[in-house]
Order: sequence, then C-alpha cells, then structure tokens
Amino acid sequence: MTVYAAEVRKEDIKNIERFTKTPAVDRAFVEKAIQHVLAKIDQSLDLFIDKFPDSNSENLVYKPIENVEWTTSFWTGMLWLAYEYTGEEKYRKVAEKQIQSFKERLEKRIEVDHHDLGFLYTLSCVSAYKLTGNEEAKEIALKAADLLITRYYDKAGIIQAWGDLNDPKQRGRMIIDCNLNLPLLYWASEVTGKPHYREMAQSHVKQAAKYIVREDASTFHTYYMDPETGAPLYGNTHQGFADDSCWARGQAWGIYGFPLSYHYTSDWSLVELAKKLTNYYLNRLPEDEICYWDLIFTEGDQERDSSAAAITICGLLEMAKHMPLTDPEKQIYENAALKMVQSLYENYRTEIDSEANGILKHAVYYKAGGRGVDESCIWGDYYYFEALIRLVKDWKMYW
Repeated sequence: MTVYAAEVRKEDIKNIERFTKTPAVDRAFVEKAIQHVLAKIDQSLDLFIDKFPDSNSENLVYKPIENVEWTTSFWTGMLWLAYEYTGEEKYRKVAEKQIQSFKERLEKRIEVDHHDLGFLYTLSCVSAYKLTGNEEAKEIALKAADLLITRYYDKAGIIQAWGDLNDPKQRGRMIIDCNLNLPLLYWASEVTGKPHYREMAQSHVKQAAKYIVREDASTFHTYYMDPETGAPLYGNTHQGFADDSCWARGQAWGIYGFPLSYHYTSDWSLVELAKKLTNYYLNRLPEDEICYWDLIFTEGDQERDSSAAAITICGLLEMAKHMPLTDPEKQIYENAALKMVQSLYENYRTEIDSEANGILKHAVYYKAGGRGVDESCIWGDYYYFEALIRLVKDWKMYW
C-alpha cells in the first residue's frame, strides 16, 4: 500500500523559534502531572464501577451513565493506564469488571452499530489482553473486530462511520475519526494471522488520506463515497464550523491516526502526510499552544478544545518516535508536544480539591449541537494521561 501524499502541500512552520527550545517538562514535571490525574481518578473510582462517565461533563462534573456511548472505554483505558503505572490492583479490579460490561454490550448489540467499536474494544479489551494476557478479553475484542468489518464497503474501500447500512441517505460516509478505530483491525490480523482485517484497515486509511485530506493539508470531518461504484462524492462537516473549515479535533485524529497506521504498515508516506497535517495545525495555534475548537479561529473569544490538543500530543509523540535522529523536524515536533503538555497542566487542569471529576477543562464536544462546550471531555482526559505515560516509560501501545 502506498498513500500518495505528495499532492498535499506542506506549509513551513511559522515562528518556528517557538518550538526550537525544549520546554522545562522533565520527568519530575510529568510525574507531578500524573499524580494529579491519579488523584482525580481516585476521586471518582467508586462512582464509575458499574457505570461510566458521560462523554462530557456538565459544570465540570461527569454524570454516571450506562455503557451506551461511544466514549465509555476512555474511562476503562484510563484505569488500565493507572494500573500499568502504579501496579495498584484497585484499578485492575474495576477495569476487569468493566470488561464484562463490554462483553454484554456486544452480545446484546447495545449501541454498537457504528465504527467506534475500535475505540470501545481497543481501550477496554485489547489493552487488558496486552497487559494481563486475559484470553476472554482477547476473544471479546476479536468479536468486536468481526462486527466492525461488517461496515466495510468493498467497492468504496471504506468503513462506514455511522448510520443504517441499508439507508441510501446514510451509506458511504467515512469520517476522520475512524483512523483511531483501525488499530483494532490491525491487531486482529496480528493475533489471528488472518489478513482480511488488515487489508480493510489499509484500504480505509488510504481512502481517508486521498479524500479526507485536502490539498492544503487541512481535513474534512466527513467524506461520502458511492458504496456501489466506489466513486468519491463530496466532503462536509458534522461537528466543525463549516464544510470548508478545519475542525480541530478532526485534524488531531489525522495527526495521530496516520502514524498509527504507519506503525502497522511501515508505509512512510503516512508519516509524511501526518507532518503536513501537523504543520497546518501548528501554524494556527494561539499563544498558549492550545487550539480553538476549529482551526479557522486563531484568536478571539471562541472556545478552545483541550481534548484536541491532548490527541495531537499523542500523535506528535508517536510520529516523532519513528522519525530518524537526523530529521530536524523530530525535535520540533517533540518540543511542540511538550509545550502543549506544559500548557495543559498549567492552564487547563481541574483543581484537586473541587467537585470537578474530570481532568482537563476547556474542551468542546459538539459546538453546533451545544453539547459539552467549554467542559471536560472524557477522551481528552484519556489522551492527556496517555501522553504523560508516553513521556515517562517505553509504553507498549494499546492501539
């Protein structure tokens, strides 16, 4: 597989001196940040055993919900990160209990008709298998992968995001978020030796690179393909400011998602493409390095999206990990990631002694829908924690 990223322009990083000096984010800084995360997890541990945090907070407090949202696994993933870092059984005990909830969700087909099976079962079950050798978790995740590939259109070469597969108005929609669902399929190929999972994932990421990424290295949120002929149709947005703007979290999914596919495919053009998305993103950051909710905004009173920043940090660290030491951009991207970590910790974290049970403030879920605007978002909390773990250990990815 080769992704032809050459047609996408690569901006030079403006004011590159912002990222030439390594910020004061040493191990002690990161471990202090991790202690904040662990304190906030402990604050809610008893509340979120049989239930899960909602996707976003209300007045900075996550309400307990049943296992029905696409986001519930981010809490379970945080528990696995906490267990991996501390070795404390209290986190493993809750995470393993939640595996049974994800098993039941799959068996009863509770809100699983979408591509976010990758999020749900990578962070709950693949992580459990990788960390503890849990065979039941492995089998649950493989069944989730089998369900995910039922959304694949052979002619279009994509996995449909959401919507009824038999509804002509819904069919053929892929979104940039799916980049993070593909690792479930790559992993399924690795553990079963069956190539079809990998082949579908490779096809999807190739189509995403070709059609979701625009010539200027910005991204559509959504792109439609004709499922019968495979013809490309049009791109638009569901959560961004406008069809031709660049939704910040979508750009972040690209910055992280393309290097994740590189991890499994060794197709270097995916990293080159991620560099182009990254430069576009970095050039539109405000002074504190935390993006607005849509990259069309670079100043003013629009809301920031700390969750998009957290995803981007993970993408930068994953991308830089694969770049040779001789590549001058390697240090630039690492410094940019550290500056974002520093800003999130210093300016965006919740207070320890507060009712807020999230970790990062000032995130945006869905601006147009008025949901989770200037709140905590559970995926932002997860990716922030993942980024911190990446900085203190040689982390074996759950993805």
